[in-house]
Amino acid sequence: MIENIYIEPNQSNFKQICERPKKDPKGLSDVISDIFQNVKENGDQALIEFTERFDRIKLDVLEVSEIEIQEAIDQVDQELKNAISVAKKNIFTFHEAQVTAPLKVETMQGVQCMQKSVGIEKVGIYIPGGTAPLFSTVLMLAIPATIAGCKEIILCTPPNENGKVHPAILFTAHLCGIEKIYKVGGAQAIAAMTLGTETIASVYKVFGPGNQYVTAAKQYAQNFGVALDSPAGPSELLVYADETSKANYIAADLLSQAEHGTDSQVLLVANNAKIIDAVNEELIAQIAVLPRKEIALGALENSKSIVLQDECKAFEFINLYGPEHLIIASEEYSKYTDKIINAGSVFLGNYCPESAGDYASGTNHTLPTDGWAKSYSGVNVDSFCRKITFQEITKKGIKNIGDSIIKMAEGEALMAHANAVKIRLEKYKNVES
Repeated sequence: MIENIYIEPNQSNFKQICERPKKDPKGLSDVISDIFQNVKENGDQALIEFTERFDRIKLDVLEVSEIEIQEAIDQVDQELKNAISVAKKNIFTFHEAQVTAPLKVETMQGVQCMQKSVGIEKVGIYIPGGTAPLFSTVLMLAIPATIAGCKEIILCTPPNENGKVHPAILFTAHLCGIEKIYKVGGAQAIAAMTLGTETIASVYKVFGPGNQYVTAAKQYAQNFGVALDSPAGPSELLVYADETSKANYIAADLLSQAEHGTDSQVLLVANNAKIIDAVNEELIAQIAVLPRKEIALGALENSKSIVLQDECKAFEFINLYGPEHLIIASEEYSKYTDKIINAGSVFLGNYCPESAGDYASGTNHTLPTDGWAKSYSGVNVDSFCRKITFQEITKKGIKNIGDSIIKMAEGEALMAHANAVKIRLEKYKNVES
């Protein structure tokens, strides 16, 4: 089923095998630029026109009303509400534990250095709502934003063909205390949160996954001083398997990511070819009954299986690829964990599916893709914070540290820097404390 198979490839070929599906950037930057310019000039009216063009729905009002939220809450099945509530508890528990206490250190007598975390005042959350309305992403972004202490959290998500937001998205947003929700999707939503309109306030940082247009828009937003969570693209999963793995589990995990989109990619790295054969048989059987079969098939065309018997070579390849999701499908997963350097989120053992992290285990599923796991972390509480440092120096402290500052400033020929210390030392040269 995965037809791209590499048996003991040479290490010189690893980089080529690690390549993701090629994107088509032709004209993309011009489209994004035009959207931003239109939103800048025309505000809400531009958003209404873009929504009609791209989502085929004419809206009169962009903001979701309290009545719509209540109607949505009533429509969500109680069992789903219970499941979302369990996930919320676990995600909150894990993320609350990430909060760090203020730091205070005396680096030398009379010199105190401090650091504290401060929540970003205004953040925007983007929630895809197309073929798969990702209400789980509301939990992943709203919960750490709330824990971090962000004062203003706005949420944008595209409307459906009836001009409504998926009920589960609205229920989850309400459960997380999000009050400002707008029926705007795509690159125009990112433009609105970046530039602001009559209805939608501008923010300082934008979070959330999306298609290539949303991703390009988030990157373009940086031109206007708006930060983004991390570079992100199509979903991806790499599974490492050995002789203790379960072929049916692996196939199910690979398909769980393949069904995200035809541009998704899944990889299987195994220490023998028998595993790959067994997984391919399972893929054929399992994909036949998937509602999103055609999407998964498209993704499997981008996917690869690699046989590497040598563990060191296998993990050299895995770390070079830097997967968004990494499953160690082995009963002996503990012996592999120290080898993992680059990954967004790791799932250990045969009973830990990637979908656990997508929904309810407690970790965050908003993760770097396209190899960015080599330099970016997944979303966490710190993603919604700034670290502000403070320093406090007493009269004795400036006497202790002053000569060092002067010598360094003079070494860089910055005499005003040096003088800022000298005039203090001159006044307090006889001070003992």
